[in-house]
Amino acid sequence: MKPQILIVDDDELIREVLEFNLANEGFEITCANSAEEAMEKLSSDYSLILLDIMMGGMSGYKLAETLRKKGNNIPIIFLTAKDTENDMLTGFSVGGDDYIAKPFSIKEVIARVKAVLKRQKNNSNFNNIDKLIFNDLTIDVNTKEIFIKSKKIELTKTEYKLLVFLINNSNRVISREEIINAIWTETPYITERTVDVHITRLRQKLEDYGHLITNKPGFGYRFKS
Repeated sequence: MKPQILIVDDDELIREVLEFNLANEGFEITCANSAEEAMEKLSSDYSLILLDIMMGGMSGYKLAETLRKKGNNIPIIFLTAKDTENDMLTGFSVGGDDYIAKPFSIKEVIARVKAVLKRQKNNSNFNNIDKLIFNDLTIDVNTKEIFIKSKKIELTKTEYKLLVFLINNSNRVISREEIINAIWTETPYITERTVDVHITRLRQKLEDYGHLITNKPGFGYRFKS
């Protein structure tokens, strides 16, 4: 079954260009010219949304935020002429998976779409396995234990949750705010500095594998799988 992509943009020419090229790559395409129309068309059949930010009516940011609050985790790639650091941070904080600035190369869009879909598939596979192995680093999902070779690595509950969250979102830069919302759901007044401290401790405990957790200054962290 072909992956289905929902393109949401109020520019007809952009919709047509994206639809033509992505269809040639083997995707099934549906288009919407507003966030409101996208809400009406969206179903569980879709694999990904290509979402413009600045549209009449509901913005792309608001649509993404609404979907995430409803528990809908469909991957979202933002397409936008707004490409400042704050715009990117906003996109990631409301649940975006990637961010492409206009004008864009259609080859870049296709590559990003395939990368996000591959990551989503890998994340789904992770949720259905008992162990995750990176060379000598083993994560036992059932027992919540971490091993480097035969050595057990003692992690706190928060550190374990943080590691699993990063792995579930591997190769995607995750903002500190998104990490706080995912890990410290019942703890108020957590600062971004708290995230940095836990990441530092986690890296130290992972020893030679600490380098898998990288920092993109101004944006957040990612796990390189």
